[in-house]
Amino acid sequence: MQETPTDNKVHCRTEYSPLSRALVVKPSFMKITEVINETQKYYKRNNINIPLALQQHEEFVDILEKNDVEVLELPAESDLPEQVFTRDIAFVIHNDLFLGSMNEQVREKETTRLEPWLHDNKISLENVFTGSIEGGDVMVDGSTIWVGRSGRTSARAVDELQARLPSFHVEALSLNDDILHLDCVFNIIGEGVALVYPPAFTSNDFEKLKASYHLIPVTNEEQFRMGPNVLTIGHGKVISLHANERLNRIMKSKGFQVIPVEFSEIIKSGGSFRCCTLPLRREE
Repeated sequence: MQETPTDNKVHCRTEYSPLSRALVVKPSFMKITEVINETQKYYKRNNINIPLALQQHEEFVDILEKNDVEVLELPAESDLPEQVFTRDIAFVIHNDLFLGSMNEQVREKETTRLEPWLHDNKISLENVFTGSIEGGDVMVDGSTIWVGRSGRTSARAVDELQARLPSFHVEALSLNDDILHLDCVFNIIGEGVALVYPPAFTSNDFEKLKASYHLIPVTNEEQFRMGPNVLTIGHGKVISLHANERLNRIMKSKGFQVIPVEFSEIIKSGGSFRCCTLPLRREE
């Protein structure tokens, strides 16, 4: 695994452009502490099997590297039980990296631990938010930026993002209270194609998505297993949970190359493949 990036450029034009560099954190200290969604509530009693979580995460990283992704690692720290979900602490829109503004106390320190790493690796960042915003709520598709209005991302931050990106169209999507992030219920996997969990959206917002994408609906059971939270790595390749067999068959029928991976321990804390990667660069 690489220790430092080969250059300090960041880039992300779409969610499905070829992924060439990503930041991860091992689930060495992963633990369900404050229950934040139904998935965590279900698994709270038995909690996380750390050795198994580490094994599954290592296999995921190995697949990334075999697909020409340079994987960088931020050290895991014992006081950050959800640090494995690097997607939320920052996000890249085209050539700018924005530092997240975390809304929950359990995750507040994660951005302050990321900043020195960015500085050491000469990666510049934008930090413009007074409202809360997390990367799991930000979905990039060319000049359109979809942002989930969740308990973790505020209307104020959405307005701030639009002000910071005047040449982009920032489109807010209101999420039901029980939805943690946008990428738990919506994910763009290819040009004009997206996974969606319809009950999470208002009728108006769902119509916006229907007007923009061919939507592949996921079931209640698939959403509970983080079905929409796949990771698209480019060239039609999608890393998806092995257990979501129906959804994987549908994506294959649409021409996608599905790479099934076992991630059962990680999803116990309410996140999956997209949550566990912070893309620093996607190629044109």
